[in-house]
Amino acid sequence: MADKRMTEEDVVGQLRDGMTIGIGGWGSRRKPMSMVRAILRSPLRDLTVVSYGGPDVGLLCAAGKVKKAIYGFVSLDSIPLEPHFRAARQGGTIETLELDEGMFQWGLYAASLRLPFLPTRAGMGSDLLKHQPSLRTVRSPYDDGEELVAVPAIQLDAALIHMNRADAAGNGQYLGPDAYFDDLFCMAATKRFMSCERVVPTSELLREGSFHTLRIQRMMVDGVVEAPFGAHFTSCEPDYDRDEAFQREYAATAASPEAWQAFRAKYLDLDNLDDYRKVAVKR
Repeated sequence: MADKRMTEEDVVGQLRDGMTIGIGGWGSRRKPMSMVRAILRSPLRDLTVVSYGGPDVGLLCAAGKVKKAIYGFVSLDSIPLEPHFRAARQGGTIETLELDEGMFQWGLYAASLRLPFLPTRAGMGSDLLKHQPSLRTVRSPYDDGEELVAVPAIQLDAALIHMNRADAAGNGQYLGPDAYFDDLFCMAATKRFMSCERVVPTSELLREGSFHTLRIQRMMVDGVVEAPFGAHFTSCEPDYDRDEAFQREYAATAASPEAWQAFRAKYLDLDNLDDYRKVAVKR
């Protein structure tokens, strides 16, 4: 099996301006933050970011990297609304497509199946179609002729995910309470990159958990980044919980450009993961 190990900088080197990039995890949980920070430090711009959003979306909005956000929500969990995303949304500096959480999943699933859309009842009878005029409806070709929302495929140029464990070939394992939809992000994308807390021999993956925890298969992954504390400051259970103090410090930086720039210089512009861990994780 091929050895797919690479660095965050290698991943960013395969991304281009204007790409549609899906970011796995959920809210402020198991986000591939070391790869997000690498994008933040790069010259990349005009990105469409697709996410069950958390600080990944907020950081990239604050850094001026986002042209459009497609999301089911953007939350820090213990802080209900991501403040940097809120500032960008209210300021009109980004385009948005806000979807019901299930519709968002359906869009990724359609892309993974290489279908143009999938039908759903979600959204019918609500103001969603009014506020998202790009969405269309279809009628069932069967006897009842029911009208349904046609959720368009959310096709990704690249997907970024974070797992607890992985092997060098690209098999990935989650050990926390939820798989989220990281597998759909990978299957909907042309290029797929996975960071992990630790790269282990393939034989050790089943020692860590049961078979169902091996949600990511090597055929879904093009690159593996070993990144201890790579999801910080989001949670990566059971390896570590969300760093609530750091998250509050981050959220407060939305109050002024000066606070954001000082926070960025202190923590986010560090291009060495060991330096970041020393300054941010062990502060």
